[in-house]
Amino acid sequence: MSPSTAVLSEPAPAPAAAASVPAAPAPTAAELLDFVRSIASDPEKVAQLALDPLDRTWIRLEGPGGAEAWLLGWPPGTETGWHDHGGSYGAFVTAGGELTEESLSVPLPSEGWRSLELAEGLDRTRALPAGKGRAFGRNHVHQVVNRSAERHAISVHAYYPPLPLIRRYLRDGRTLRLDVVEHPETW
Repeated sequence: MSPSTAVLSEPAPAPAAAASVPAAPAPTAAELLDFVRSIASDPEKVAQLALDPLDRTWIRLEGPGGAEAWLLGWPPGTETGWHDHGGSYGAFVTAGGELTEESLSVPLPSEGWRSLELAEGLDRTRALPAGKGRAFGRNHVHQVVNRSAERHAISVHAYYPPLPLIRRYLRDGRTLRLDVVEHPETW
């Protein structure tokens, strides 16, 4: 994420681990989906996000079990471009407006390639109006788009483990090429 306007909250410091307390289990994709649904359905939480007319905005949230979570604002016509989540799994739900997810119907390897020729029939498109969303696995490649010409969209996203990186791809027909790898310090 690299909009020029961003609203960020400071991450809370990690609590000191007690030697006798076992680590909490990682949240499942279903638990992440339940979490993002609960945030998306809370008008007070959604209203905390300032919307910019041109750039995406965001607020970092405290996710369940150490998950990374975000409340995102999407001006009309904005999109993510094709990307993956660096091996993290996650979930997202539209809280306001409508988003469209374009994805591939098969998981792709997350490493070891720079260009892939995709077979025909792999593309999937999902319209996600307010209240709709989905969970996804570790090797999910997609792009999310606000196709509206006049209305903002708002969404809630959660990832586990917290995003170690995002790989961005260029798409030319059936060819998917690795373009850039982004690390958290650049968001």
